[in-house]
Amino acid sequence: MDVYYLPRSSRDTVDYIFGEDTLKQYVDAYPLEMYLENVTGMEGEGDFISKFGLEIRDEVQLLVSRRRFAATIPQNRPKEGDLIYVPLVQNFFEITFVEHENDQAMFYTLGRGRGANVYVYGLKLKQFVFSNEIIETGVAEIDEEIRDEYPRTKITISAGGSGKFVNDEFVYVGANLASATTQALVYDFVPNTHLEVYRTIGTFSSGTLKGNTSNAQWTISTVDSMTVMNTAFEDIQDNARIEAESDGIIDWTETNPFGGD
Repeated sequence: MDVYYLPRSSRDTVDYIFGEDTLKQYVDAYPLEMYLENVTGMEGEGDFISKFGLEIRDEVQLLVSRRRFAATIPQNRPKEGDLIYVPLVQNFFEITFVEHENDQAMFYTLGRGRGANVYVYGLKLKQFVFSNEIIETGVAEIDEEIRDEYPRTKITISAGGSGKFVNDEFVYVGANLASATTQALVYDFVPNTHLEVYRTIGTFSSGTLKGNTSNAQWTISTVDSMTVMNTAFEDIQDNARIEAESDGIIDWTETNPFGGD
């Protein structure tokens, strides 16, 4: 079946102590055909309720031709942490392990090559849990699928502004986008009412909000980062509900941040 292969890269310095990069990004998507091993359905532990809520631990196994991969993807082999987007189910899967050694634990259903080298890579994948990674591949289907998963900030605007913000354009506060310390992408805009933004850099508090593409300008009135989110990839509580419940238990004011009511 046809899938998209998304190599992982990093926008910042990798933390070698914890073995992670804090802000992963996926900016390329390569169409590639793969063979699905478990054709009867998902494997893994499935869906179950734990003390942390509903957890989805679906797994899948794919085979990809070594020759086809080398001709399509500019890296030496599939890597753990890369993503596979499957248009058939409109979902993302993360590679957790790659069988790539010459003596793979496989039954060689597609045969062996010279020197006992197999013709394919065996990929083990799990369902991807989104955690603010930057996914901007230029492929409309992929980018639209992940757009709703970013946390959003709701900015109330004062009446009397000019222009209309365009979805997915950059908005900023400052002289221009290059020098702005506060910027974000437009998720939705309602004239004279509010603006929802995502992938925010900095903190919106006051000033004139400007559109980089539309040249629209509106004055910020209030900012609310407690926006209810669409969490299709995992069932979690939104931050507004958590804060409302905790206010009845802990006094969060600066004078007594750790005490009870």
